[in-house]
Amino acid sequence: MASFQIWFAFATLALLFASAFADDVTVLTEANFEKEVGQDRGALVEFYAPWCGHCKKLAPEYEKLGTSFKKAKTVLIGKVDCDEHKSLCSKYGVSGYPTIQWFPKGSLEPKKYEGPRTAESLAEFVNTEGGTNVKIATVPSNVIVLTADNFDEVVMDETKDVLVEFYAPWCGHCKNLAPTYEKVATAYKLEEDVVIANLDADKYKDLAEKYGVSGFPTLKFFPKGNKAGEDYDGGRDLDDFVTFINEKCGTSRDGKGQLTSKAGIVANLDVLVKEFVSANNDEKKATFARIEEEVEKLKGSSARHGKIYLKAAKNCMEKGPDYAKKETERLQRMLDKSISPAKADEFTLKKNILSTFA
Repeated sequence: MASFQIWFAFATLALLFASAFADDVTVLTEANFEKEVGQDRGALVEFYAPWCGHCKKLAPEYEKLGTSFKKAKTVLIGKVDCDEHKSLCSKYGVSGYPTIQWFPKGSLEPKKYEGPRTAESLAEFVNTEGGTNVKIATVPSNVIVLTADNFDEVVMDETKDVLVEFYAPWCGHCKNLAPTYEKVATAYKLEEDVVIANLDADKYKDLAEKYGVSGFPTLKFFPKGNKAGEDYDGGRDLDDFVTFINEKCGTSRDGKGQLTSKAGIVANLDVLVKEFVSANNDEKKATFARIEEEVEKLKGSSARHGKIYLKAAKNCMEKGPDYAKKETERLQRMLDKSISPAKADEFTLKKNILSTFA
């Protein structure tokens, strides 16, 4: 188990320094196109359609390109959804998807890209046209790769909820799913109890057969309480996976990996908080004692959240009725700054819980 923990920790730490792919490609619309393109930097623009298979295949490569050029001030990597912005795509002669065009600095007259659709080839083209010297960034995956050697160690761990994709390298649907599945893994990278993994079922046929895999990709969920595995029959968009994992694992994250307003909230403590807020000073002490008793009964992440409730209640008694409101506002100001994902989690949990006292 130690080797997996080291591996998992390494992947998590590495990803703390990597930006989410999708955030590094500028979304262009009819409203902002001429504000971003044809100005003081060159721009590579992908004109795509959400339903287009070739576009889906290009997506992870294009997102990798965006990540690599993120700090290049003289180059913009952008994309236009032609389903939403038909007139814009028509204006630039787009008749098939994806169409990739280069707009030189200060010009809205594009040059069509005709080369291979890999991040490396696109980077070479942009470097030539834009006078840059950017290399493609290597970003570690946060999807745990399963093999015959580590499958039981990872998947059968009773302390983890594990989602497994059984895939085949030649499978087109698997390739289309890959960028979304990576985003799912990235969204839950800070959840110690949640593992997003995959297995090459073509290479490890015995394991695939053991779990009744007959088509690709097949997704199975192995929760803490059922290591026989449950079929995942939900949708394959990022939001579908996020909804499923939050419901099954008791997590509260969105597609970007940020905690939602429900994170940290413990229902039975909320009932006591309402009593606490409306009570007089003597009654507050009695209610505080009841909150302490409830917190002692909690386990796992709920126990950690319970301690935040206790600290909040204690500070409210010591610092007065305005404490919760002022501290909530202070935490929001901190969240509005550029902080690490771990700090964002910490501040969001405190803010969510404190807001119940405000």
